[in-house]
Amino acid sequence: MKSNGTPTAHTMTTAQSATDIRLRLELLETERAAALQTVLRHDVAYMTDLREEIVAMRHAYVGSAVAEIASFRAQLAAPQVG
Repeated sequence: MKSNGTPTAHTMTTAQSATDIRLRLELLETERAAALQTVLRHDVAYMTDLREEIVAMRHAYVGSAVAEIASFRAQLAAPQVG
């Protein structure tokens, strides 16, 4: 969790689906686009923090999606071994 109380990618991915994470990622991208239209674009600390959170959320999204795909595949057929 960030110092301002905002959850980070690490704290948000503990019990969320890939869909939930994707929605959060879209909100972050929207926040970034809005910030670029304001004076916040000059706030290096804010923009760096936002960029890092977007990168972490992208990684969480990919990891979650891969895990969900593997889980669905295992439900459809016997788990792959080897």
